Amino acid sequence: MTSPAHIAMFSIAAHGHVNPSLEVIRELVTRGHRVTYAIPPHFADKVAATGAEPKLWNSTLPSPDADPEAWGSTLLDHVEPFLNDAIQALPQLIEAYEGDEPDLVLHDITAYPARVLAHRWGVPAISLSPNLVAWDGYEEEVAEPMWAEPKQTERGRAYYARFHAWLEENGITEHPDPFVGRPARSLVLIPKVLQPNADRVDETVHTFVGACQGDRGAEGDWRRPAGAENVVLVSLGSAFTKQPGFYRECVRAFGDLPGWHTVLQIGGQVDPAELGDVPGNVDVRSWVPQLAILRQADLFVTHAGAGGSQEGLATATPMIAVPQAVDQFGNADMLQGLGVARHVPAEEATAGTLRAAALALVDDPEVARRLKDVQARMAEEGGARRAADLIEAELPAGRRA
Repeated sequence: MTSPAHIAMFSIAAHGHVNPSLEVIRELVTRGHRVTYAIPPHFADKVAATGAEPKLWNSTLPSPDADPEAWGSTLLDHVEPFLNDAIQALPQLIEAYEGDEPDLVLHDITAYPARVLAHRWGVPAISLSPNLVAWDGYEEEVAEPMWAEPKQTERGRAYYARFHAWLEENGITEHPDPFVGRPARSLVLIPKVLQPNADRVDETVHTFVGACQGDRGAEGDWRRPAGAENVVLVSLGSAFTKQPGFYRECVRAFGDLPGWHTVLQIGGQVDPAELGDVPGNVDVRSWVPQLAILRQADLFVTHAGAGGSQEGLATATPMIAVPQAVDQFGNADMLQGLGVARHVPAEEATAGTLRAAALALVDDPEVARRLKDVQARMAEEGGARRAADLIEAELPAGRRA
């Protein structure tokens, strides 16, 4: 058992990066540690609800509710905003922690200033990864082919030159690629079954603690309607929700199935009127308490984000994975490989395809058996309590009882 310490968490204002950390933070607070959480104001209330103290800073990244098109379309479009934000955030964070330096730094994979600050302060840093991590061979198999063309452009060279200069200004000689992708210590907040090439992940660095979901009662409850033989939840998460055409296909796929009830989360960027006539057994919402519904649902139509994928697995819910961007394509393949989901590419997600996949999944006892097996394995990974144990183990000796 350790004595109380000051632990500082750093993240960005994005649901998929903040939410996975919250139960770990809550557990550390429950154990008596003082936890500060550096976050833009959009997430201050959610952070404060864990018992942590928000340390606010202003971000230049697109808002969490912005249209995904605000991020651009190329690899450099996607990475440059994080470097720009990190450079302008660092002075804010130095000031926020002046005279209040922590004993240990926790950070999301996108929180570049956190590793710089840990280096400045001479304290341990632990990455909390909300999605897959690099395996032995990742650079050769994925990163180098992906970056081959951008690195040859003037813009790409300027990006790396700026990143190198920023790190060197702060006393770090490491190349930007391992600085971003190869932390010294990492807790992986996804089930190991969702990690590609898990047998090649260095588990002296990365520890899979699985889903850290906790009590979501504050998000609200949900009750299965009387007479609903099958409940399907459709959700594309919090970012990639501007898909009215897809939602119309879901209404057509499930709206006239006898005994089926559909909960259709459309986010804040789609007007319900765009869906046309919606039958009474389709409940259209801008937001829903997802985990509460999944605990009672028979099917989950998901974009296969890391959070949604593991919630589907943790609740043993069959899934139709319709990925939209980034790691979702790989997650969809992993889910299908586990035999618990069908990967349906977005361009093939017609009403007929969705309905056929749904009817096959919900009636398949082998799918149910595999889900129960995965659910049991996930329960053994330890979640937030194990994560807190491992974090406490990394605290400096002077902070241990």
